[in-house]
Amino acid sequence: MLHTYAPRAQEKLYFENQAGQLFYHPAGYVRLAWSSERTTTEIVKAYYEQALALLLRTTSHLILSDHGQRVPLLPEAQSWLTTNWIPRAISQAHAYHCAIVEGVNPMHRLSTQSVVSAAPPGFIFKRFDTIAEAEAWLLSIA
Repeated sequence: MLHTYAPRAQEKLYFENQAGQLFYHPAGYVRLAWSSERTTTEIVKAYYEQALALLLRTTSHLILSDHGQRVPLLPEAQSWLTTNWIPRAISQAHAYHCAIVEGVNPMHRLSTQSVVSAAPPGFIFKRFDTIAEAEAWLLSIA
């Protein structure tokens, strides 16, 4: 099967913990590859802090969040994400676009919708079924 997106082999692993792996893709975006493990809010926060550090380090403004088998975020993690992390990603890294590759868990999709609905104005989420679709949208912005 041919893929229209840039090969993941070009990605550089930046960070990994129980929440997942963070990659920088030379096409100009940061990819969050979530694990299927249930994690604490502190582990999720550490993961997102590293994602912000990677955005700043690479001067990337684009995020691809590959939810895959991710379990729903705890409500406290959702709240922290929308009231703390996203505003800092906007102000510090000038990140305004996040492509989400949907997870398979219906409860996860509800968790994602809660974050999308509560996010600060100006932060744009778009949801996709495949990485190729998500990447194409991000590259159209770049």
